[in-house]
Amino acid sequence: MRRPLVFALVLALSATGAWGDMYDDCVQDKALDRKIRGCTQVIERGKQESRENRAIAYFHRGFAYEGKGDNEQAIGDFTKAIALDPNDAKAHYNRGVVYAWKGELDRAIADSTKAIAINSNIAPAYALRGVAYESNGELGRAIGDYTKAIAINPNVALAYTIRGHAYEKKGDKEQAIADYRKALEIEPSDQDAKEGLKRLGVTH
Repeated sequence: MRRPLVFALVLALSATGAWGDMYDDCVQDKALDRKIRGCTQVIERGKQESRENRAIAYFHRGFAYEGKGDNEQAIGDFTKAIALDPNDAKAHYNRGVVYAWKGELDRAIADSTKAIAINSNIAPAYALRGVAYESNGELGRAIGDYTKAIAINPNVALAYTIRGHAYEKKGDKEQAIADYRKALEIEPSDQDAKEGLKRLGVTH
């Protein structure tokens, strides 16, 4: 059973509105403080909740803390989610994102690599690892990961923009121009792609 369905099943079996509200609050993504409160209520139930439900609650609370910019709380919750469910690719990926924000690139690479090992179709994990590689000056590896992300989901303008930037840094003007133009084909308002072409002396 996929994890989101676990909460749906609990909601279907719950007897009171308060019980259902706790889960609804935890899994919604818009009101972050309410999300944190709902997930905390699930977590505080301890072993009354299944291991899987606690992992989900820690993940969602970590996601909320990530959204609020509270890096340490986010990392702590993603780490607890991973301890409960080591095969949660999204928890590894999101923890890697926070590590990247903190400049801990080796940890970001490790977490994105683990996410990819669990689920090789997570395009953002390849993109995250590519960004970390690029920040480390490993342009070949970065371009390889951006290319994998694009192969999985070829309709994301940002993926072409960041690959174009890596090609530009590498001195491959032709490939950079092609990627910036592709990004603008998908998203005509992509300012980074426009600026990339401008740097290269090209009009789109």
